[in-house]
Amino acid sequence: MKIAIFVYNGMTMLDAIGPYEVLSNLPNVEVFFVAKKKGLIKADTGFLTIKVKDNFKDVQKADVLIIPGSSISFIDVMKDEKTLAWINLINETTKFTTSVCSGSVILAKTGLLKGLHATSHWKTVPLLKEYEAIFKTDRVVRDGKFITSAGVSAGIDMAFMLCDEIVGEDATRAIQLVIEYDPKPLYNSGNKENCDDDVIEKAEEIIKNNVKREMGFFKQLSNRKVLNKMKQ
Repeated sequence: MKIAIFVYNGMTMLDAIGPYEVLSNLPNVEVFFVAKKKGLIKADTGFLTIKVKDNFKDVQKADVLIIPGSSISFIDVMKDEKTLAWINLINETTKFTTSVCSGSVILAKTGLLKGLHATSHWKTVPLLKEYEAIFKTDRVVRDGKFITSAGVSAGIDMAFMLCDEIVGEDATRAIQLVIEYDPKPLYNSGNKENCDDDVIEKAEEIIKNNVKREMGFFKQLSNRKVLNKMKQ
């Protein structure tokens, strides 16, 4: 089984690495990173990089496609026609096409989520709806072969859903034990619906600072129309 994780400059690293850590434990599986161009891919923080050896020409099919999100770099990605065409091409061969965080907006931009149930990071929900996906508040949403997950850490849960589909419950339980995935968060604030206005306001300030930082690394990202939708 071939699992392709699409990566790009400015992505949120955990969106890609979280699913990678889970899925790399599957038997008889090849998990690889694919970018538009080979070479170093820099994360949104500017601190981490991945050296990618496969580009779009190298990878023309996969059993699973994973599309990670980002704070703001996804805006440029979803405007890139070659990337959207490659996603559509790979989707023709996949058993599952998946996304993490705002990666679902990239996927929705291809038209593949039109009329389907999907989720995303809570700040990018307006964009998801704009491309005619039907938003659901669930942490992980499956509609046919499409599996979308909410913000960042939800990619791990999405990966376990994939494991369950591929190898079944017993093997998935074993993989969960291998990585000791037993989350017990300090606070019950990982879902916007559980948070008061003060927490949401602080979270939005962090996101705003992250966007500013990322735009410092990738100055070409200045699409005000899209940013305004994220503020809704």
